[in-house]
Formats: sequence, C-alpha cells, structure tokens
Amino acid sequence: MPVLSMFYGIIIRMFHFDTNKHKSPHIHAQYGDQNAVIAIPSGIVLGGRIKSAKLKLIQAWIEIHKDDLMADWKLSIEGQKVFKIQPLR
Repeated sequence: MPVLSMFYGIIIRMFHFDTNKHKSPHIHAQYGDQNAVIAIPSGIVLGGRIKSAKLKLIQAWIEIHKDDLMADWKLSIEGQKVFKIQPLR
C-alpha cells in the first residue's frame, strides 16, 4: 500500500486494485491507532474514525489536491505506481 503523503502525524495511503468494498475513489488515512477511509473528492468518511481536527486537515488536503488524487486513483486501480503528493503545510 503506497504512501501518498504524510503531514501532522497523518499517513495517507492508496491501495492497488482497491475497488471491492468501497467502489468510489478513496484514500486510507491513519493517525496513531485511528484509521479512516475517506472519499475523493468529497472528503466524506466511508468507514472508520479519525479525530475531527485531523479529519478537517485531511479534507482540506483533499480539496487542494483532488486532481492529483484522482490521477493517482486511476493509476492505483490499474495496479500502476502512484505518485507522491505534497503534504499539507
């Protein structure tokens, strides 16, 4: 599971061929022992839980990078290498 970005203790990943459970484009976010699956580009939590303050940071990051995320999603579901995306600063 490739790491796309890391910022403020949050790790953002995207799995290859990850369309079985969540059909829509999404990322996996981890903060400590908390994990969430978050839709692209809406930022809606599809599963799991993550602190509200961290979720807001993730949603802002998604909004800024939605085009890059969608491009990586296309690569990921085809099993290709995804590109790293700039962290939130």
